[in-house]
Amino acid sequence: MSLFRRRATARLYVTTALVLSLSGASVPVFAQDAVPVAEEPTEVVVTGTRTPRRSRLDTLAPVDVIKAETLSNQGSTELAEGLSKIAPSITFPRPAVTDGTDSVRPATLRGMSPDQSLVLINGKRRHASSLVNINGSVGRGAAAVDLNTIPEAALSTVEVLRDGASAQYGSDAIAGVINLRLRKASSGGGVTVSYGQYDTDVETANTSYHKSDGATTSVSGWVGLPLLDDGFLTVSGELKNREATSRGGLDTRITPASVVSRYGDPEETAITLFANAGLPLNDVWSLYGWASFQDRDNESAANFRPFNNSGNVLAIYPNGFLPKIQATTRDWSGAFGTEGSIGDWASDFSLVFGENQLTYHTNNSVNASFGINSQTDFYSGKLIYGQGVINANFSRSFELGWLAAPLDVGFGFEARSESYRIEAGELQSWAKGPVTAPQGAQGFPGLFPQNENDKSRSNVGAYLDLESKLTEKLSFGVALRAESYSDFGENTSGKLSARYDFTDAFAIRGSASTGFRAPSLQQQYFSSSATNFVAGVAQLITTFPVSSDVAKALGAAPLKAEDSENLALGFVFHKGPFELTVDGYDIKVTDRIILSENLLTSSNAGVAGLLNPFGVDGARFFINGVDTTTKGIDIVARYRLITESLGTYDLGLAANHGETTIDRFPVVNTLSTLPVPPALFARVNQNLLASSTPEDKYNLSLDWKLGSWSASANAVYYSSILVAQTNANFDFETGDKTLVNLVASYRFPGQTTLTLGVDNAFDVYPDATPLTTLANNLTPPPTAAYNGAAAFSARAPFGFNGRFLYARVSKSW
Repeated sequence: MSLFRRRATARLYVTTALVLSLSGASVPVFAQDAVPVAEEPTEVVVTGTRTPRRSRLDTLAPVDVIKAETLSNQGSTELAEGLSKIAPSITFPRPAVTDGTDSVRPATLRGMSPDQSLVLINGKRRHASSLVNINGSVGRGAAAVDLNTIPEAALSTVEVLRDGASAQYGSDAIAGVINLRLRKASSGGGVTVSYGQYDTDVETANTSYHKSDGATTSVSGWVGLPLLDDGFLTVSGELKNREATSRGGLDTRITPASVVSRYGDPEETAITLFANAGLPLNDVWSLYGWASFQDRDNESAANFRPFNNSGNVLAIYPNGFLPKIQATTRDWSGAFGTEGSIGDWASDFSLVFGENQLTYHTNNSVNASFGINSQTDFYSGKLIYGQGVINANFSRSFELGWLAAPLDVGFGFEARSESYRIEAGELQSWAKGPVTAPQGAQGFPGLFPQNENDKSRSNVGAYLDLESKLTEKLSFGVALRAESYSDFGENTSGKLSARYDFTDAFAIRGSASTGFRAPSLQQQYFSSSATNFVAGVAQLITTFPVSSDVAKALGAAPLKAEDSENLALGFVFHKGPFELTVDGYDIKVTDRIILSENLLTSSNAGVAGLLNPFGVDGARFFINGVDTTTKGIDIVARYRLITESLGTYDLGLAANHGETTIDRFPVVNTLSTLPVPPALFARVNQNLLASSTPEDKYNLSLDWKLGSWSASANAVYYSSILVAQTNANFDFETGDKTLVNLVASYRFPGQTTLTLGVDNAFDVYPDATPLTTLANNLTPPPTAAYNGAAAFSARAPFGFNGRFLYARVSKSW
């Protein structure tokens, strides 16, 4: 972004904030003269504070509180996508043809990496996915929590802390924290049946057509049950079936040219169950716990192989074939804890554990090196990540005469164990057969025996939190956390935060903190191999763990933690039914972990000298060494109006502007001393790290209720994203786009509600990928023929599926 545009954007936000502040000070007065208004009770939050009395507008750092009702009042059945439409700083792109990332799509907060946001359930750390995003998608190199393993029906609220919080919660909370709070009910319940599908007009760079696909059926619900005399057991679940979508262009390698790719959302079937329970033992102590399970099957597609592809066996596929990649997720978790008091100290002890398994099959494919003896369906291997966490937390208030309020003290201890395992696929999924042809299953080769790994680690940590008021107007918070990891060492993080209330309506707040993100086991030990074509020659490229002999020969070093420095400053204004928060942030991260470029023997003699002794064609590995700065501002405004005859209106504005710059690039001494040092972090991946999310995102919403009727409309604006290519001449942009979503409901007697809605009502798409870019990405080098698959960029922040129509029937009791 140019300096002029940055300044213009900054002026726009400042002006908007001032106008909203002034309007907030005056509008409620006039509204009170005309119609009755009411101030809705402000929710008490638990995220980012150990003080039990903090409301959403009284916090020292910005916290968004999203109710389950708000999440369910939209067409999406995916939690991550639902959050991205509401929270100002969350983005959820929908990549395609990116192997496992098609099924475990990463969400980002404030444009940071998906693994730089901590996900909690009821304040307890959630386990990550076993998947590492190693392809060219947002969050390349990250292993993040799969938000879509949690059904919306299980939630009461979601709290999004938009501030660095490693000093409070430990690793990963550099960008912020997403705390999923489970529903607690001993009675009542509800069930929802929904159906929807895409009805859209597709226009790629070389064709246009109408498409009706992606039919999605889901049945979800929850029920509250009594547990003994005073306890509760809330059981929730979801069944979902989604058909695939396809938005490819013409493949001109086929005669006649036609759309033979399947470029879009994967086909999916899933069953998800969640149970949450609580039981008082006496007047002081109670038990709590929860358990979850998900079985999810996704089938996505790789690129189409024409009949004359070197990876084809004509006797098996005389007309070519489209490989299918099946990713099966088995995810489960459990928690057990007790809370009560030890003397004057509120105490909480818990054990939380979870595991994520991702099993791959490659179907409708072939291993051409086995010729006519090749299988067509392959078991391609398995990834397994497990985590167990033990917590002990204590808190109480002290009355100190020199403070204007009680001093809230919290301290605690945490011990965590992690495990990561890779299992190889069956022989033909990866092996080289007797025929001179590319080895491994086409589309997704299996994990090799040499990729297998079984690693674990542990860490312990302790924290101290203090919150109080120095004066009636000045609040402060201090947090300190120390952790020790068995693999990379120690880390200490601190945070100072403050808030000054000039009046009951206006306050400023800010914080300064340090943070960290430990290198994940997935980044330290993931390994896979695949055949890439370089100038038309098949080469076997392997992702090596940094501990391997090959990576060490290239100069790889043990990974260390990413460190961050976070600064935040903002203000809060609220009067009557109007509220406004404006929060700026500056996040500096050093030693960010990235996945290197492919280092090839065929293109660099020095690299060949290092790799030839190992019989390796090409290699890549994870590395520290990138420093970044992310700056931005969030604006959240809301106005609530209640009228006697025209109903209740909630008008909301959520806006985010953020920019990331790369301040330092990685250097490996072994490679930098070669006659021609290879690129470790080239422009495509630089762009992916720094510009993978829109710099500007605005969400304007209006919710209306009157008697049995309700309706909502929201418009989400996304600024354009530059999609960089190896050759800058073929760069293109996704374009500035605004999506409009509409929904209306009617509640019949007996608590039955019918809902009709449309997402992306005006059928907006990102700008199509230009023909020149599509051709340039081919190997061998550019020709007039191309496969037509990537008709739209997989980095588009809202995907590329078009208009979605849906209907929903809900019954509550």
